[in-house]
Amino acid sequence: MKRSIYLQPTGIFWDRSPARGVDEAEAHTWHGLPLAGSPLSFAAVDILTRTREATKRNTVVLGDAFSGDWSRDALSASDLLQALSAPRPRLAGLSLDRPRIMGIVNVTPDSFSDGGLHANTSAAVTHALRLAEQGADILDIGGESTRPGSDAVALDEELRRVIPVIEGLRSKTDKLISVDTRKAEVMRRAAQAGADILNDVSALTHDPDALHVAAESGLPVMLMHAQGDPKTMNDDPQYADVVLDVFDFLEGRIQICEAAGIPKAKIIADPGIGFGKHLAHNVAVMAGLSLYHGLGVPLLLGASRKKMIGQLCDVPDAKDRVPGSLACALTGAEAGVQIFRVHDVAETKQALEVWRACKAGTEAGLA
Repeated sequence: MKRSIYLQPTGIFWDRSPARGVDEAEAHTWHGLPLAGSPLSFAAVDILTRTREATKRNTVVLGDAFSGDWSRDALSASDLLQALSAPRPRLAGLSLDRPRIMGIVNVTPDSFSDGGLHANTSAAVTHALRLAEQGADILDIGGESTRPGSDAVALDEELRRVIPVIEGLRSKTDKLISVDTRKAEVMRRAAQAGADILNDVSALTHDPDALHVAAESGLPVMLMHAQGDPKTMNDDPQYADVVLDVFDFLEGRIQICEAAGIPKAKIIADPGIGFGKHLAHNVAVMAGLSLYHGLGVPLLLGASRKKMIGQLCDVPDAKDRVPGSLACALTGAEAGVQIFRVHDVAETKQALEVWRACKAGTEAGLA
């Protein structure tokens, strides 16, 4: 069932106040609430209400929000604000108190940006270790391209590509390893090989066994929104309101995962830039990123080198989209996104560290 009301934090700022941590009932006496427990705070919310004709938006400051009768949802105003402001739990032991970087390791011949560059075990392991040295907190190993128009990869071939890489990395690095797959058996074998996280672009909908395997593994899961199959997903995607429709999908999948035995503390949500979305959809989702904190889980953003950047800036070659990728990462950081899935780790780390220090007003902001 779709929500009737949504809250998007706005007036987001880096909070240098020693008064952080007061409860929401006192928020009107100071200046904001923490955004997902981070150093960022928000001073107001946009209240989005669905109607048959359109989505209505009304902005209220936090002090006014508590006296208004605007929570027509099953949750109270306090519960909604709690989901937005509560600290997020550690991800497989990794603190999310600062932006974290997931480095992309495509063991594929046909990925849209780096297909074929790391298509054998040795090259993939070497590349992953290089990304770790550059500052990646998570190494994301994938053996099936899910770019628009891509064909599915057979199970045996995907296993052949990714399992030796995970095994090779596990003894060489203490960085977190995630497996980027839609297949239950790949998830099972990757967990046995030492993977720490399951990352599924279908949000555990592609393989009927995936939900059970993910729950049984006990590993954190990353749930991404996508409309349709990679082969045809960008042919003609349709939404009533893309930002809210993505929220509804992810909220529904989180609830299904919880019912299957996956704790909410082990779920990460990804709005799926480029997956079943045209340019107008993608930029709308980017502008609405802070709304997804209402899911009550950490957020992952994967906009690195994507077609959206090429369309906005007339850059046909994905390898030339690094500046646009950094702009996407900084947009996400401003919205409180916790994890960034990127090709260009060193560049992204530098951009995020400078952003963080400048927002904090001190180099101690990096600590």
